[in-house]
Amino acid sequence: MVTVENKTSSSNFIKNIVSEDLKAGKVQEVITRFPPEPNGYLHIGHAKSICLNFELADEFKGKTNLRFDDTNPIKEDTEFVEAIQEDVRWLGFEWDELRFASDYFEEMYNRAVLLIKKGKAFVCDLSAEQMREMRGSLTEPGKNSPYRERSVEENLDLFARMRAGEFKDGERILRAKIDMSAPNINLRDPALYRIAHVHHHRTGDEWCIYPMYDYAHPIGDAIEGVTHSICTLEFEDHRPLYDWTIQECEMESQPHQYEFARLNITNTIMSKRYLKSLVDQGVVESWDDPRMPTISGLRRKGFTSESIRAFCREIGVARAYSVVDERMLEFFIREDLKLKAPRTMAVIQPLKVIITNYPEGQVEMLEAENNAENEEMGSRQIPFSREIYIEQDDFMENPVSKYFRLFPGNEVRLKHAYFITCQEVIKDAEGNVVELHCTYDPETKSGSGFTGRKVKGTIHWVEATQAVPAEFRLFEPLLTDEANESGKEFLECINPSSLTVLQGFVEPNMKEAQGQDKFQFFRHGYFNVDPKHTSKEKIVFNRIVSLKSSFDAAKGK
Repeated sequence: MVTVENKTSSSNFIKNIVSEDLKAGKVQEVITRFPPEPNGYLHIGHAKSICLNFELADEFKGKTNLRFDDTNPIKEDTEFVEAIQEDVRWLGFEWDELRFASDYFEEMYNRAVLLIKKGKAFVCDLSAEQMREMRGSLTEPGKNSPYRERSVEENLDLFARMRAGEFKDGERILRAKIDMSAPNINLRDPALYRIAHVHHHRTGDEWCIYPMYDYAHPIGDAIEGVTHSICTLEFEDHRPLYDWTIQECEMESQPHQYEFARLNITNTIMSKRYLKSLVDQGVVESWDDPRMPTISGLRRKGFTSESIRAFCREIGVARAYSVVDERMLEFFIREDLKLKAPRTMAVIQPLKVIITNYPEGQVEMLEAENNAENEEMGSRQIPFSREIYIEQDDFMENPVSKYFRLFPGNEVRLKHAYFITCQEVIKDAEGNVVELHCTYDPETKSGSGFTGRKVKGTIHWVEATQAVPAEFRLFEPLLTDEANESGKEFLECINPSSLTVLQGFVEPNMKEAQGQDKFQFFRHGYFNVDPKHTSKEKIVFNRIVSLKSSFDAAKGK
């Protein structure tokens, strides 16, 4: 099932359960499933679940189904179905069977009829608000619906008429008949079916009643023969209802539910509802905006599937709530790219430099390695001439202490080129530095073996006449620190500096760069060619991650 090289995951409590079940003969073949609701794009939290389900089954030579729980057509769309399939495949996995909860609507309906005949379900006329009022609390039992004792015959008639479309949305609902005084509120006669006269993206207008998630989910698992139904901890209190549904619906297969702690990452939005708000409100460009923690957003930003899988394996599977430092995810993309991404030079805030003693009209080609840590990537030729661009912050007219880059009278090394010394500063009418005049020492050419003197600063550059214009997009977290303060609305905490767009230049060898090509820009970090906005007229680079963080240092990198 795993279409890329799979590194066996470390032991965890779910893996131990599966192993013991196989040894004891409780199951003959491991079958898992990934069951997304097609009401949005997948995010990094879903990636953890995808890796767990697919890699667990693969390790035990089992199967994994991709099943869309499409039971709420009000919020669902084929766009989300297609995006989810693309994300799962991009992560490196292929499902054994593609299923939809809607494939089982007739079976689910028949099982609901069975519940009614057994006196385990009834049609209720209470409104949603009335049901909430009568549900009780954690300390107070609920109250029975006045419609709870309807006869089997009346319930069968009303349920059939619900299906036939005789009633309006919200007019009636099918509820399980369990126990309104149960300590677990999920067992207090939960809803099984609601009326919704909504067009379904697969079944069209065939149905106007739709099963609730807590009812559809266990039946889908049982129909598919799922042996280990793995979900996050917020569904732990729903497990008794899961078991009740399978038992009372008399399902032949008896799957069991296991819960693990969901993924939480610092400074990262992990709520599909909030992510949808960002899209709907126009705060971000789309679901695949590189600032979004969606899988498609991370892909467009430049993360690799290998780095995400490695991250998911490293954080492991546990039941205890925890928060993972965002720098840990960044660590894994650096680790993955350090031997893969070519090194090159880009100037994202250009300042022109004229090398006054370099021959006018002359262009020489200099050799530069593509990756100092991977000799197999070879080298490239880069042009050098009288006019170059350097970074604005690589020059300071009045330098602070221990500033070793360019300033009047100071000498620095140009990466892969020569030593230059700043001789003159050119300013515009407003006093802004717009150009530097420097001289170079022809004896100091990189690779020449020059040992006459040393300089403390090395800066990068791009030759001006052949430089390729490029746009650079730098990202910060979408939310400010105020998001952690109580009383603040989610959309009030949007970081206005989450995106910075700069116009600069890259080496001429970059002009043929294609979407999703990745590079390490000297001093700036790792960048990805944006596949959405790059065109023949303009290359757009998204910064994936800076070169190093304190987390890398802690890992000994």
